[in-house]
Amino acid sequence: MKNELIFCPLGGSGEIGMNMNLYAYGKPGSQKWIIVDVGVTFADDSLPGIDLIYPDPGFIVDKKNDLLGIVLTHAHEDHIGAITYVWKRLKCKIYATPFTASLVTEKFKEKKIDIIPFLQIVQLNGTVNLDPFKIDFVTLTHSIIEPNGLKITTPAGTIFHTGDWKVDPNPLVGKKIDEEKLKKIGDEGVLAMVCDSTNVFSIGKAGSESDVRKNLLNVMSRQKNRILVTSFASNVARMETVFYCSEKTGRHISLVGRSMQRIYKAAKQCGYLQNVIEPLDPRDSKKIPRNKIVYLCTGSQGEPMGALNRISNYTHPDVFVEKDDTVIFSSKIIPGNVRKHYNVHNKLLKDGINVVTEETEFVHVSGHPNREDLKEMYQWIKPKCLIPVHGEHRHMKEQIKFANEMKIPHPVQVENGDIVRIFPCEKPHVYDKAPSGRLCLDGDISIEEDSSFIKERKNLANNGFIDITLVIFNQGLLNNKPLINIKGLPIFEQEEFFIGIEDEIKKLLKTFSLKNNKQNENLIEGLKKTCRKYAKEKTGKKPVTNINVIRI
Repeated sequence: MKNELIFCPLGGSGEIGMNMNLYAYGKPGSQKWIIVDVGVTFADDSLPGIDLIYPDPGFIVDKKNDLLGIVLTHAHEDHIGAITYVWKRLKCKIYATPFTASLVTEKFKEKKIDIIPFLQIVQLNGTVNLDPFKIDFVTLTHSIIEPNGLKITTPAGTIFHTGDWKVDPNPLVGKKIDEEKLKKIGDEGVLAMVCDSTNVFSIGKAGSESDVRKNLLNVMSRQKNRILVTSFASNVARMETVFYCSEKTGRHISLVGRSMQRIYKAAKQCGYLQNVIEPLDPRDSKKIPRNKIVYLCTGSQGEPMGALNRISNYTHPDVFVEKDDTVIFSSKIIPGNVRKHYNVHNKLLKDGINVVTEETEFVHVSGHPNREDLKEMYQWIKPKCLIPVHGEHRHMKEQIKFANEMKIPHPVQVENGDIVRIFPCEKPHVYDKAPSGRLCLDGDISIEEDSSFIKERKNLANNGFIDITLVIFNQGLLNNKPLINIKGLPIFEQEEFFIGIEDEIKKLLKTFSLKNNKQNENLIEGLKKTCRKYAKEKTGKKPVTNINVIRI
């Protein structure tokens, strides 16, 4: 049997977020594996009680003895957010550049795990040898510091994994893309490029952080009262821009929200943000006149626990807004967060607060490649095969179409679980399927998406709940009235409802012989059906029903 080089996405192909990709080289059955990124996505209202979703790692857990490590491209949550949950099942080495490593270390500290013995920090543009893989980190530009493409060299040839990227001619924090280095990688020959698809529908170039800075300064200079800027905490260049604009407009700055504080601290530790003004503690900022303060807040997506949401609801202990203050959303809305975002947006407008977004002013630029950026990367890398990832099916399908227009020889459409043979073959293709799926973080417990727990919770949310406790003599007579507790049912006349349900219970009890204790289960099931039926007649709902029977 010949050695083969394969690629398999377990997350991020067919969706935005939750990125997790596998590479393997060797003879079938004895290949060596690496994982690139272990990310999360955020749950919507269809999964009550669930905050995070991450790829089911079961396929690679079964091969953990042949796993060489997890390689992280950058520190966004959709690339590192699941690291603590997945690593517990793998106990392997983790490779990351300094800023990413700093945030990963904090995640493990929160779980009381000492990850230092397993974490190897890779310097920018550094190299890791994981035989048979040689991995060169290639610093790119993105909406976070230290984003890396990976040049993965194997005995079969080279793969270029872009990670998240764009072409920013002036990224403000960090260096611009090394075009000559990418051209050299392309000239040496690339079997396949695994590429970000997020902005494939956007024409032109993605734009530069330096342009955002100019426009944001203009917007902030026009404001007379308190300014709140909300952005993704991980965008350190945008953070530095808000510091810069605050200083230029003669204002103090205060960071609001745990993740904003955490990113600021990690960036400072890694040598960034060295020449910015010192931020005020939010508790001290209350002493500053409203025309002399800028707050940089978390919560740009309208997250319920985000700082901006609490500020807009006037529940934040240290920060508040008043009529004629200004809130600037220096971010875009992630799909799935539209409702939450506009709830906050509309609440602010209703209260007389000025709201500025990318729809009205140039206050945000994406971190992902537009079509012209993709075209440049194709020309630099010159891959024989293109595999789009990091997108919904419509994004990846469009990048396949665009790759065909750009004369890339062998584009390959994939989805989560597809196993792509890159070598040996005339052209790369999907030849097998790995088990894949999504795990939901329910509190501290990981459960499957179709778990009975979530189904029960949905049922409770949709139909309400009745709890009834009965004390029954052996002759089948009730001792006093049933104890009835209802939740989530639209019942205004509770006394009338309780009398009716008690009558139904009495009717059913007359049909049972309770001398035999084995009849208890049948009685409870009968009572459940009777009470649900009665509730359906009165409310149109069939509530979750719990019956407690005490025999005396």
